[in-house]
Amino acid sequence: MKLLKFTAFHIAAAALVCSQSASAQDWKKYGIDKDIPGACSYESISKKDYKGRTLNIITHAVPVIGEPTALHAKQFQELTGAKVNVVHVPFGDLFQRIMIPFQTGQNAYDVLFYGSLWIGDLNPYLEPVPKAYLDTPGMKDLTTNYRAVATWGDQMLQYPIDGDRHYMKYRKDAFENAANRKKFKEKTGRELTVPKTWEEYDQVAAFFNGWDWAGDGQVHYGSAEITKRDDLMFSAFISRAAAYAKHPGVKGGFYFDLQTMEPLINSPGFVKALDMFIAAKKSFPPGGNSFGLGDEIFSFGGGQALLSYSWDDAFIQAQQSDSKIRNKVAAAPLPGSNEVWNRKTAKWDKLAAPNSAPYVTWGWTSGVSKASKSKDVAFDYLCFFSNEANAQHDLQIGRFGVNPYRSTHFEPAFWTEKLGWDKAVATSYVNTLSEMDRSKNRVFDLRVPGVNQFMTSLAAGVAEAMAGQKPSRQALDDVAKEWKRIVARVGKEKVRDAYARVVALEDNQ
Repeated sequence: MKLLKFTAFHIAAAALVCSQSASAQDWKKYGIDKDIPGACSYESISKKDYKGRTLNIITHAVPVIGEPTALHAKQFQELTGAKVNVVHVPFGDLFQRIMIPFQTGQNAYDVLFYGSLWIGDLNPYLEPVPKAYLDTPGMKDLTTNYRAVATWGDQMLQYPIDGDRHYMKYRKDAFENAANRKKFKEKTGRELTVPKTWEEYDQVAAFFNGWDWAGDGQVHYGSAEITKRDDLMFSAFISRAAAYAKHPGVKGGFYFDLQTMEPLINSPGFVKALDMFIAAKKSFPPGGNSFGLGDEIFSFGGGQALLSYSWDDAFIQAQQSDSKIRNKVAAAPLPGSNEVWNRKTAKWDKLAAPNSAPYVTWGWTSGVSKASKSKDVAFDYLCFFSNEANAQHDLQIGRFGVNPYRSTHFEPAFWTEKLGWDKAVATSYVNTLSEMDRSKNRVFDLRVPGVNQFMTSLAAGVAEAMAGQKPSRQALDDVAKEWKRIVARVGKEKVRDAYARVVALEDNQ
């Protein structure tokens, strides 16, 4: 997920690529090194005859997901003869643009690209993925987490095309620099190490803020974080709160107590995380108090900030072939905490090792409308979109917003041999990402009916506290009150039934 303008050059290039006639001997014109044989390969899809058929697709604005949607739609149209219409919608409007036709009984779109956390609202309108597609090698290669994200009950309703999670990125060259290490030791009294806790993260960010620690004649900063209310700030806050509020020994809910459906969003763990989020502002780059996702990507990915945490895109941006910090970065788990709130005892538990709670945050996904009269074409398009050759191509382009979601994507050799990453960088990246599947103390997104209302309320409360309009406790108390009202509007048992699925993922049941 990454925000950039889709330039006339990109549009012209895509049109040029797709204006040429298809040929099994010349797949490179589509931007892939070679076709990879399979049910939905270029060769296989080119044998489909969909002349006279129309496919209507709704997707995010370019470039994030919107650009690969359009690119693969043009390719699919040329290969099969189908007419493919793509509608691009800004993130803030995408949910309603998908839901309104469903709610009014209109058959507006065959294929939908959207945030996977919306499955709680969209599941009644989605066609289950047919067995033929479930049996493809690409589907069988899905990681545990992303198979779970795509599934509702015992059916796969979302077609996986992306895998997202939050983790920490850092400039390893700055940590390895002897002068920096000496200066840090003199100022703090401890060795400079990669942060294991949020306290260490904030201390390191503050130390590295506002001076030329990179030695390139420019001022650099501590931490680039997503702080813009309407641009995914809620996810950044959840990343910070997970270590303090997701107790490894207390099951049954992170956002709510599953038994009572009382909101936990104003518990001491969340309040402490918000206090620290506010204090961290002193280490942000100029304008960092209103950074959206795109700003965070370019701040860390462009070499301005030492630390960052969110989706993969900032890391991929840093590793682009023309990046000045290529192979100077590394990945690590989200920081943890040596104390975590225990809601059962209403006390803070102190731990010998930091509590780590990986955040498997919402990612892009896709689905086929139950109302579609072209389901066969729609599923073939999604299968083609995510075929092995296209997936490998899309993973290499930061602005596309397609991140690892198959087991083969977590093999260091792909990143070193195909993309030229240093082995140490590739190893830190794939190990950090793959270890989330093995965690026993994970946080997922809410994934319940009304999730947009819950997250909008949370973002508003966090923004008020960040702006100094309310103390953290009051801001989150107000969020909790609003969450109770949302639960009542949507229906307590309806929300509980959906939330039980989230709890099962988080508690590894």
